[in-house]
Amino acid sequence: MATILIIVVLIAVLIFAFRGSFQHFKGESGCCGGGGGSIAEETKILTGPVIGRKIVHVEGMHCENCKNRIERQINRMEGASCKVDLKKNIAVIDYDRELDDERIRNTIKRLDFGITGIETEGFRE
Repeated sequence: MATILIIVVLIAVLIFAFRGSFQHFKGESGCCGGGGGSIAEETKILTGPVIGRKIVHVEGMHCENCKNRIERQINRMEGASCKVDLKKNIAVIDYDRELDDERIRNTIKRLDFGITGIETEGFRE
């Protein structure tokens, strides 16, 4: 009887563990040390006219906390405004002055995310 009770408890623990992992990778639960809630970030407004857009392909984002961390760090850059799309695993960065790809790459890598590519779309006429 004790063996059956131990097995039932272990099965229950495994179910909760797999459920939490599944939610984590779907981006439904707070992860990455961000706690359960997410703080909505305000969109940064650029002071000058937007001259271009960079699409950064990011690996390793799973949740709102991941999204907010990247947006917050890129938005700290002068002349850059970032919006992250978790479903597409991209960060869309509009800029009103020249923005170095290597600086973007280093900023995101410091947050422990991978970069698989950066595409540039210019808006100049």
